[in-house]
Amino acid sequence: MRVVPVVVFVFESTWQVRIRLLIPEVSMPLHPALGAVAVIGATCGGYCISRRK
Repeated sequence: MRVVPVVVFVFESTWQVRIRLLIPEVSMPLHPALGAVAVIGATCGGYCISRRK
C-alpha cells in the first residue's frame, strides 16, 4: 500500500522543472523525473535488502 501515495504524488506533479544532469540542463515535467527517482530508489533498496539475506 506504500506505492499508492507515491503514484498519486507523481501524477499530481505536472509542472515543468529544469534538471541539471552533470553538464546538460533538461527541461521536463516533474512527474517523469519523480517516477524515475522512485524506480531507482526502489531498485537500490531492493538490492540492499537482498544482499543482507
